Amino acid sequence: QSIREFAEGEILPSVMDWDESQCFSDELRPRLSELGLMGVIFPEEYGGAGMGYIEYSIIIEELGRVCGSVGLSVAAHNSLCSNHIYTFGTERQKQEYLIPLAQGESWGAWGLTEAQAGSDASGTRTTAILENGCYKVNGSKNFITHAILCKTLVAVAMTDKEKRHRGISAFIFDKSMKGFNSDHKENKTGMRASETASVVFEDCEVPAENLLGNEGEGFFQSMKILDGGRISIASLSVGIAQGAYEAAAKYAKERHQFGRPISEFQAIQFKLADMATQIEAARLLTLQAAYLKDNDKPVTKQSSMAKLYASEVAVRVSEESVQIHGGYGYTKDYPAEKYWRDSKLCTIGEGTSEVQRLVIAKHLLRRL
Repeated sequence: QSIREFAEGEILPSVMDWDESQCFSDELRPRLSELGLMGVIFPEEYGGAGMGYIEYSIIIEELGRVCGSVGLSVAAHNSLCSNHIYTFGTERQKQEYLIPLAQGESWGAWGLTEAQAGSDASGTRTTAILENGCYKVNGSKNFITHAILCKTLVAVAMTDKEKRHRGISAFIFDKSMKGFNSDHKENKTGMRASETASVVFEDCEVPAENLLGNEGEGFFQSMKILDGGRISIASLSVGIAQGAYEAAAKYAKERHQFGRPISEFQAIQFKLADMATQIEAARLLTLQAAYLKDNDKPVTKQSSMAKLYASEVAVRVSEESVQIHGGYGYTKDYPAEKYWRDSKLCTIGEGTSEVQRLVIAKHLLRRL
């Protein structure tokens, strides 16, 4: 309830302005921090709110219900960058990097995708060569949330090309490091207020102590981090779908045709019934994955199922919302078109729907 009130009171009035300007006010970050949203899933000893994934799922849903961009930024900050350091970092790394992130001093970024390495992370071409106690990193990362805004970035690089995915390692980068450059902010269709850009490393020297875990563990660490990240994207999808549904239901009760509200027509009622049912199913699937994560149970299959189903529900529901709005749904005077634009990223980011199906099938066939 507190997150809903915050989202409706402090985010909703500016949603379209932020969408047009492609950024949200930096004044929002301290407010998110005050509510514990910059460190939702981390213990209080590391500056976090000490909550679990069920609470986290509800938080991301409530933010996404009002603004997908804010929900996406909070999700990427918590689930990816900060959580990678929390899960695999040393105590020194947590003290130096996680605490400021969890306290909301700046946004965190996470870099896996490259021009030639998206769904196939083993195609990573960024290299890290150990020389005199430092790794010299060269390469680039694409489609990185907070690439420009961040002060801390977790990214992977190839430390042994011969080993392919077993030769990938993860590192903590500080924005002040020489050779660390942000570049090319993307002009996106949706989620426009959440910054997406590229990172370029040019002989960037990273201290060996900033290696996360051991060499060669970066790929496997990333896959584990994505298990939690997919729960957050599923939650974001549910929120977007819920917002789109509510906008459609409200409009259907206000819009009159043939002398009565269009909500009284069976064609519209069937649409609303299907939309609400799919949202509820997606929410339950997402909360199931969050429950498993909270209880340290295997979650890869469930998080992929939740992310796959919820993201595709978000697209379907948002499209139906536009349809129910008719011509007005295609204008920016009503919220339906923004939910529609925002929803599509959820089927792509943190593993496409096609990748999720591969992950799910692999687990199903293994059990057989």
